[in-house]
Amino acid sequence: MAAPLTVVLIVAVTVRACLFRSSLADLIAERVEVVSPLNAWKRVVEGLALLDLGVSPYSGDVFHETPLIIYLFHFLVDYAEITFMLADVITAVALYYAVQDYNTQVLRQQKFALEAERLPLDSLELIRSPRQMYYIPLKVAMVYLLNPFTVLSCVAKSTCGLNNAIVALFILSTIKKNALLSAIFLALSTYQSIYPVTLCAPAVLYLLQRQYIPVNVRWASFWWFLLQYAFMYLGSLFVIICLSFFLLGSWDYLPSVYGFILSVPDLTPNIGLFWYFFAEMFEHFRLFFLCVFQINVFFYTIPLSIKLKEHPVFLIFMQLAVISIFKSYPTVGDIALYMSFLPVWSHLHRFLRNIFLVSCVLLACSALFPVLWHLWIYSGSANSNFYYAITLLFNVAQILLVSDYFYAFLRREHHLTYGLYLKRKDGSEATLVLK
Repeated sequence: MAAPLTVVLIVAVTVRACLFRSSLADLIAERVEVVSPLNAWKRVVEGLALLDLGVSPYSGDVFHETPLIIYLFHFLVDYAEITFMLADVITAVALYYAVQDYNTQVLRQQKFALEAERLPLDSLELIRSPRQMYYIPLKVAMVYLLNPFTVLSCVAKSTCGLNNAIVALFILSTIKKNALLSAIFLALSTYQSIYPVTLCAPAVLYLLQRQYIPVNVRWASFWWFLLQYAFMYLGSLFVIICLSFFLLGSWDYLPSVYGFILSVPDLTPNIGLFWYFFAEMFEHFRLFFLCVFQINVFFYTIPLSIKLKEHPVFLIFMQLAVISIFKSYPTVGDIALYMSFLPVWSHLHRFLRNIFLVSCVLLACSALFPVLWHLWIYSGSANSNFYYAITLLFNVAQILLVSDYFYAFLRREHHLTYGLYLKRKDGSEATLVLK
């Protein structure tokens, strides 16, 4: 599999290099779907200019990236294109090896279940074969690297690509059962954008399930392991925050980065749900609805963790999707990360209900974003309602996509437990209703 992966990497890097040298690069870097006030490259350049002048990059209202990012590019600004291409390569390779290891574990669990005869005979057709799963890691890497969303994000030099690399390394460390590295990369991703803190739940569940724990001490071991992981995670986050303070010499970055993410003061149009709503909001209602909007990302962690406690990798996929939909400043680069996991769930296609409709809506919305933007900003023949309407439709399509996969996953697990062809007590065919 090394040769096909190498070919995919070469093709992906070549496409990015060609676009970097084309006249499209500047146009892509200005697209509000690709960059946001948090991760736009021109804002990083502005922050570097202020830093070179001896002025705090957070003294104005332009730069909102973390200190580690600006000091990283203080040394690598001349190699920015290579840095962003390398970040995409690291993300793809990390996802490749993470999925490869996960598939090995799935096959092992299936083998044990078959040997123990725990599966109903009529559900054996749902079992995944090694041949079906052989190319899935390569497909994941290919979907990420060749996804137009990822390519656009890289060519725009959006720092979202760096965040995706950190999250991918966190996923790899977690699946490889390295708790320390998992906590460190989770701390780094939280330091970058706050929202990945919700990934702590699937990480703890996965690492705990990979250990042999006697039943009589399982509950105590859970709390002890949770305490250990929390200590590693919070300790790493504390070290990173202190390092940022020593580099910058002040705490100015805290309100400029995290306050900016949570309070959403910049209402530049994007593909998220915040900007239009708060542009039309009465000021005295702003704090209430801000809390309601922000809590969405964190609220779903609890019910999803309870329902998917036995399937933490699928929980990671769900959490990444929730973050990309409900975060305050989303871009297409965030969407590309969770969509790269779709080949892992290819066995769920027989249970999906709306996949064709949702795919068509996502493609149509992606094409209409620049059209409606041009009609609004340049032609003056439309207004902000047109652009926000397509934004709403795009996010509704994402929600339908994720909920459809969630339904399909739960239905398959139900059939693996009770059989594929359900019968009532009188022998007639039963209809499965999931509530």
